[in-house]
Amino acid sequence: LTLKRCHFIDTVMAGIWSEVWTLYLILALGTPYPSPAPQEKLHDFRRILLGLDKCNACIGTSICKKFFKDEIRFERWLTAQSNLSSADVRSYEGNYTDSTVGWRPVVLSHLMSPPLQQISDNSICTSAGKGKSCSIEAVLRATSRFQRWVRSNLLLPSMVKGLVTPMLSCPSQRLLDRIVRRYFEVTDVASVQMKHFSEKDKLRLLYTLAVNQQPLIMQMFPGTEGWPFLRYHGSCGRMMVWAGSKPLRSLFSSPLARRADIAYQLLHITQSLSSNSLQFSLFYTNISEDMFGTLDDSRVFIVDTSTIGIIDLQEGYPPDEDLLTEHLDVFSCLSGSCERPPPCETVRAAQSFILLCKHVINNLLAPNDVQSGHLPKDAVSALDICADQSQSDQRIIAAAQTLKDILQTLRPCSALYGYRYPECLYSDKF
Repeated sequence: LTLKRCHFIDTVMAGIWSEVWTLYLILALGTPYPSPAPQEKLHDFRRILLGLDKCNACIGTSICKKFFKDEIRFERWLTAQSNLSSADVRSYEGNYTDSTVGWRPVVLSHLMSPPLQQISDNSICTSAGKGKSCSIEAVLRATSRFQRWVRSNLLLPSMVKGLVTPMLSCPSQRLLDRIVRRYFEVTDVASVQMKHFSEKDKLRLLYTLAVNQQPLIMQMFPGTEGWPFLRYHGSCGRMMVWAGSKPLRSLFSSPLARRADIAYQLLHITQSLSSNSLQFSLFYTNISEDMFGTLDDSRVFIVDTSTIGIIDLQEGYPPDEDLLTEHLDVFSCLSGSCERPPPCETVRAAQSFILLCKHVINNLLAPNDVQSGHLPKDAVSALDICADQSQSDQRIIAAAQTLKDILQTLRPCSALYGYRYPECLYSDKF
């Protein structure tokens, strides 16, 4: 009798947990309760939203378990009735948790906006004469480029020729080795050889390199090692997840002391990208205020890394060969652009400072700051030189340093700036 009673209780509890688990999945994906969608529709909606139906032409699956365990939630509910394929929305706000910490803000982002992604997928099918509908993975697997990847255990410069992501405009073997060694989406990392990569792993890496370098930059240069990039949590299908931040533009109306601190950090970040112990020079190819964000402790980070180029100072500039026809294929235009990055030799030493001063710092330091007497005129003069591309690189870099020195004196020392407090009380360095 006791055994029967225990069995009955176990059966009831199993039923309860099954109902609770189903409710969690429904809430996580935003379907209103108590009118849940049928299980099949819910499953299809989840796969479409994450892009799992398009793997292995995707980023990876390293964080899928977090979605399924309800440890990643969207900030706003998304329903199966949402027209996700036509909505020009690339990123969503969300929350993330694990067994060690509470909920933290994150960004859940597609590789590109859904409309552009559809155009990219269509181009894959049409490249194989399949119309606008085909097995995307099958077409990509059949390409000669991917077959070269399958036969090689090393990622060689010849295997990425023709890809237009800025990071690959000046590829070196040392840079490509770092990509493989830091690739988060495989179980065994820290090796420059791809012997432990399955064919699906290689296709995912190649696809990511062709479409959007954002997740790879975050993996190669993690914030835990001092780089100014937010933490990368992983990916599921075509959606990647990284730590959330506040948009920089929300601080443009802040007091001058706050804006001066942000401008100082931006100049310091830009300086450190071009000069670091790894001998990789990271530079901006395009810039806007949306590229940056801040955390609660007032630290500034680079949020969007998709337009950052890399030059290996240790191995030097690779020869700028004209691309042969064999290097141009369907992978060359998957990012939405077929435009080839400019030759490495044309990248100016002051390029990042010019773009930063012209398009971001100019919006942080207003003319009325000078009129009110709070901002020295020397700062405005230095900013004008820094944003003037007709000036020599040497003069622009010197002006950026002058501006940085002036801004350092305007930075307040208070608990609001937790990234350097209370150190600033005891050292001028902070």
